[in-house]
Amino acid sequence: MDISLFSTFDVLGTIAFAISGALAAMTRKLDLFGIFIIAFVTAIGGGTVRDILIGNNPVMWMENSFYIYLIGVTTFLTIVFRYRINHLKTSLFLFDTIGLGVFTITGVEAGINNGLDPIISIALGAITGTFGGVIRDILCNEIPVIFRKEIYATACIVGALGYVILYNLNVDNDVIYVITSLIVISIRLVVVKFKISLPSFTMDPSEIKPPNI
Repeated sequence: MDISLFSTFDVLGTIAFAISGALAAMTRKLDLFGIFIIAFVTAIGGGTVRDILIGNNPVMWMENSFYIYLIGVTTFLTIVFRYRINHLKTSLFLFDTIGLGVFTITGVEAGINNGLDPIISIALGAITGTFGGVIRDILCNEIPVIFRKEIYATACIVGALGYVILYNLNVDNDVIYVITSLIVISIRLVVVKFKISLPSFTMDPSEIKPPNI
């Protein structure tokens, strides 16, 4: 495994999600502390859940304080240059998508390195990619994207599956990283552009009958 490239992807994902969180917080007019907290949990949320699940203790940002400084600097620069980032919603989507693709890689890689079953590694990829956004949306009082009809976690699963297949075919790690991230990012861009979504199901609350006791 190319540690340098893997670390680079991890840093890129952290930066992308920190920007995504900071932009989301600013659109909701949070104060400086709130902006940093949202940026922080968005950037490290998925990785933290992943590390807890695989028993990696302490989790990566506690073991390496570099991530805290990285998120802090990224958040500060996002605030300073917020007026130069045109169309905040577009920027939020773009950076969220980049983080989604990159963190899917780190999750699958962690599962494989720990000798886990391929399907568990795929699940770890999806968890790492999506849970930062889930925590961000919950704190911003929104229904998380992953629970709505918009295709989000599905893109992670497809990308993670591609990673596992390429890994078992002994494809070079550098190529796997690039292809996996492009799969996730491309799926997100295509489904949003053409408004492709999974089916949703609704029920009128008045039609729900209480159980007979």
